[in-house]
Amino acid sequence: MISKFSRTVNSVLPRLQGLYKGLLVSGASVVFTSAIATALVMGVREVGWLQAQELWAFDQFIQWRPDEGPDPRLLVVAITEEDLHLQNTWPLPDNILEKLLDKLERQKPRAIGLDIYRDLPKPPGSKEFTKRLHESDRIITVCKVNDTSGSPGVAPPPGAPENHVGFADLLVDSGGILRRSLLFMNPPPIKKPNAQNLHLCQKSTADLYSFGLRLALIYLKVEKIQPVLTQSQELKLGSTVFKRLQSNSGGYHNANFAGYQVLLNYRSRQHIAQQVTLTEVLTDKVDPNLIKNRVVLIGTTAESIKDTFYTPYSGGQQKDQEMLGVIIHAQVVSQILSAVLDHRPLFWYWSNWGETIWIGVWSLSGGILAWYIRHPLHFGLASGVALGGLLAVCFGLFFQGAWIPLVPSIYTFILTAGSVVIVDRFNKAGYTKAISDRLKNPLKLDIEIDQSKKERQVAEITKTEYFQDLQKKGKELRSKRAIVTKKNTPDISIKVNETNKSRKTSESLDIKYLRRLKDKIKNLKNIKDKKDKTDE
Repeated sequence: MISKFSRTVNSVLPRLQGLYKGLLVSGASVVFTSAIATALVMGVREVGWLQAQELWAFDQFIQWRPDEGPDPRLLVVAITEEDLHLQNTWPLPDNILEKLLDKLERQKPRAIGLDIYRDLPKPPGSKEFTKRLHESDRIITVCKVNDTSGSPGVAPPPGAPENHVGFADLLVDSGGILRRSLLFMNPPPIKKPNAQNLHLCQKSTADLYSFGLRLALIYLKVEKIQPVLTQSQELKLGSTVFKRLQSNSGGYHNANFAGYQVLLNYRSRQHIAQQVTLTEVLTDKVDPNLIKNRVVLIGTTAESIKDTFYTPYSGGQQKDQEMLGVIIHAQVVSQILSAVLDHRPLFWYWSNWGETIWIGVWSLSGGILAWYIRHPLHFGLASGVALGGLLAVCFGLFFQGAWIPLVPSIYTFILTAGSVVIVDRFNKAGYTKAISDRLKNPLKLDIEIDQSKKERQVAEITKTEYFQDLQKKGKELRSKRAIVTKKNTPDISIKVNETNKSRKTSESLDIKYLRRLKDKIKNLKNIKDKKDKTDE
């Protein structure tokens, strides 16, 4: 029993060792292929060649998210095309704006944002308008920062305090989509003969706040929340830290992130806040509860005044998919307030090492799947399930504010899986061994034929009439040879006996001859011995 068991173990052990070695070789090849694919995709990603695809995936996730509805802390006063026709002028005169601000302030909002450039007076009513801007502690006006192309920007309204001015500049990516917002910035240096004539948004030494941030800070001041900077010089409001975008954050690579930028976490496609019109406010047709304790943003929505931008919601970048500038500023305010007061997630990202490991894991998954599942249909279904799981994980984490690599992970999965499948097919077809042998013996011209091909060729030959005729003739010859052998058997035996007799006779003669020679040698030796004695 024990010997039988030992024999079984001895027979199975070499097979297990061979299987183990095969698994090690195959596993090493899969890991090596995965590492090469990961390095290749990461290299392509690092130079920015995947940025457009990754930003497209970001836009898709934004569109797939459910609409969160209007922010109850905001109100938008829209200057419509109909309002412009009623006023019969643009820009609106200062007395109209002063009247609008007066009616709004009477309802005690927390902050009022005037998203209209007003660098020059527009009488009548300029004196009263300037006085209101100077004395109010809740009105924020806008300016435009100069740029390096030579544009001088737009100055804030005369009389507006510097701490109540915010820049209205918005950041647009190279594809025309607005995904980021500036919270702070320093204007670029400007060369001008008379530096004393520089307005606030031209001073490179000025630490400018954005229009949306100024409004949010006034609102949060009532909640006793003040801005502070962390040790890493990042903005902190309450317990919320606004992480600054870096040049390689998320799907961005080697982008220009001058100033203090964050990703804009859009709240709603269209209804970020309740809206009323200029005429409704001027004619007292607005419920005071829509204004009290809210952030009120005033801006134009008229089609004749171009102030629209493409956003992640603009899939086809058509005109009806653009978002108004005042609505985008409302998105910024809502993002800050929601993050600080409601703990709505801000976007966050992994480090480069974290993203590399994530992409490498999916690359290895594709290789293992291709190595383990050989059937094409089963492999296709399994790959679809795996990639669907990847998409679900990335989208699920996106809800929590995580922007993790989707497109590079898909590319490495497909690249590694495809490479493993190709190598496996080459090995099965014997191409790898043939190439290796040819490299080792470049002058060898012998070509080995597949055994299955030999068997097919032999089977085809045996079915031919010529081969069957040869078989019949062979049988006939073998039968005739058997008859002849049978007839000649006695003669052969006689010849064998005679041969044996002659052989024995020759052997006896040889023995006698050898004996004679031996006797002669013995006699000669005796004679020599006697002669030697005589000489002595």
